[in-house]
Amino acid sequence: MPSFPPVQAVVRTIELLQALNRQPVSTLDVLHKQTGIPKPSLIRLLESLASKGLVRHAPQYGAYYLTSLVNTLSSGYHSEPRIVEAAQPRLDALTEAIKWPLAIAVFDTDAMVVRYSTIPHSPLSLLHSTINMRLSLVSRAIGRAYLAFCEEDERETILALLRQSKNPEDQPARDQEAVRGMIELTHAQGYALRDPAVRPVSGTLAVPVFDGKHVVASFGMTWFASTLTNEQVVERYLEPLQEVSRGISEDLARL
Repeated sequence: MPSFPPVQAVVRTIELLQALNRQPVSTLDVLHKQTGIPKPSLIRLLESLASKGLVRHAPQYGAYYLTSLVNTLSSGYHSEPRIVEAAQPRLDALTEAIKWPLAIAVFDTDAMVVRYSTIPHSPLSLLHSTINMRLSLVSRAIGRAYLAFCEEDERETILALLRQSKNPEDQPARDQEAVRGMIELTHAQGYALRDPAVRPVSGTLAVPVFDGKHVVASFGMTWFASTLTNEQVVERYLEPLQEVSRGISEDLARL
């Protein structure tokens, strides 16, 4: 039992951080429903966290998200190591079977960041490494696979950020009709392909990875465009990739 009653401001701040951590982007209404903290108090707490660099305003009105600086509050074991721990043996085994390299990435503000790759185990890789490579959410297959399956609020915030991006690969986000068509097609198919205008020497087929009902990552297989068509790749490799995705999700639940 504590010697003194808890400081309510501290309790509320912790509850707010926990609520912010449940989804990539949170509106004021959602935070109020999850914490029960009055909205005026929420705004003061959010502005205080923002002053320390832990929280930022999202482009949409009344929405907030945690920054990477929040990792300084942890001891180092967070979702990314857990995802890599679950994915590594399955990705290694699949590359051993099919030879093509695989990479898994997680969302970071306005891009997907590669956290593990089987390039060292593949004889068919064009690159020496892709670790920490940032991949466009609208042009790259791994990005599209995440974007198509994330929550609608998160997706709208991401697209608003990408429309302001100076990265040439993010420019398709400015064509709202086209990008929504891509998202709908990707979601209906259950997989994503890279924009053929980006690095046409190769292609990538990607699928989402779920932790429960929420997408937490995506991974893809890259091949030489001169050896296989998109249709051949989907026919041969989509099912193995989806099987691995289901296995990773099961391992995440156990972890």
